[in-house]
Amino acid sequence: MQDSLFASEPAFEPLASRARPSTLDGYFGQEHLLGEEKALRRVIESGVLHSMIFWGPPGVGKTTLAQILANYADAEFLSLSAVLDGVKDIRQCMEKAKEVRQQGRKSLLFVDEVHRFNKSQQDAFLPFVENGTVIFIGATTENPSFELNSALLSRARVYKLRGLSAHSIGQMLTSVMASDQLLKEANMGLADDALEFISVLADGDARKALNILEMSCDLALADDLDLISLTIAQEVAQESVRRFDKGGDLFYEQISALHKSVRGSSPDGAMYWYCRMIDGGCDPIYIARRLIRMASEDIGNADPRALEISMNAWQAYERLGSPEGELIIAHAVNYLACAPKSNAVYKAFNETNALIRSTASYEVPLHLRNAPTKLMKDEEYGQEYRYAHDEQGAYAAGECYLPVELKDLSIYKPTDRGLEFKIGEKLKHLAHLDELSQTKRYE
Repeated sequence: MQDSLFASEPAFEPLASRARPSTLDGYFGQEHLLGEEKALRRVIESGVLHSMIFWGPPGVGKTTLAQILANYADAEFLSLSAVLDGVKDIRQCMEKAKEVRQQGRKSLLFVDEVHRFNKSQQDAFLPFVENGTVIFIGATTENPSFELNSALLSRARVYKLRGLSAHSIGQMLTSVMASDQLLKEANMGLADDALEFISVLADGDARKALNILEMSCDLALADDLDLISLTIAQEVAQESVRRFDKGGDLFYEQISALHKSVRGSSPDGAMYWYCRMIDGGCDPIYIARRLIRMASEDIGNADPRALEISMNAWQAYERLGSPEGELIIAHAVNYLACAPKSNAVYKAFNETNALIRSTASYEVPLHLRNAPTKLMKDEEYGQEYRYAHDEQGAYAAGECYLPVELKDLSIYKPTDRGLEFKIGEKLKHLAHLDELSQTKRYE
């Protein structure tokens, strides 16, 4: 038996390339767009296409779907990659499209990683989209709202492609095993448990699944086997690196899920998203910093220990490193999720900033000013200031520490949760003392 099924031909074509379907019948996933009577399926089957943006993670079939569109529309398939091509390549591609148009045919221009083109490069497509020289299909892993020009977006409809389910990937692998000529020639089989393992391990990425299958087949052939077993698949994928773009949408979606799980007092949800991010390669220091924000924004004075524990977790990780330090951060994640919640300080901070931006710059009242010089004393700086420690209970009842124009301002409103319940009770007591005081400021 040959040593490698896929190294036997001089013109090497990866399985992921050979397995690309040319019709919707062989395309798996994206049922929300391509199911019966779904909008995109109706557009494809009509053969009357409009410009589109395919937005989704790697390996979900953006390029394949564009090629299928070209087949259904009987259009010339032209492609550019923002990683490799520039304005010169765009012009050459447009010249080709003009030639095709003169021959009475349409051209479909597929632009991979379109978000990597700068503004001027994206603008270069607009005249050709507007005059119908090309049907424009852009593919991006990033949110088009932030990465694409509004002019280009206004001329194309955005379709969001999702990561494939393990079931869809399993169907695709089964289909490939039955249809790929080289696999059939080798009489290669795939064990059910190996199929399930690869389908889950691929993490929604069809290309990744096909690459694992291809390498597993090579390994099986090298061992003179005709079955890809679970053991072989596990050996090929000793360490799975799940989808996690440190600067892209998945990054922000997962940190958002972690933050919302903490805020929602779900220790299970918080721990899941924390471990997902670590598994995907996120820097634990980033998560530690975000925990400090959560401790202040969502817990605040309901449990001030949350901030202390978050700071300690950060410092402990810096001293221990990975993987030991990751457990310390997990400790903090769990504590914050279980802690009583309050955003009273967060709200007071934002409301005060909004107030300051919308009102005049009121002067500091004279009694609150310091008087280090004789001139300042002559100007009555600091006069009538009441030193709280000299007052009963160390509280100057009736005193006011705000500008006279804001003397009735009340912003901080403690919740009835955790320590803030006691803080609220104390503030009510102090307000009662103010009401009883015979020496009220500004009266």
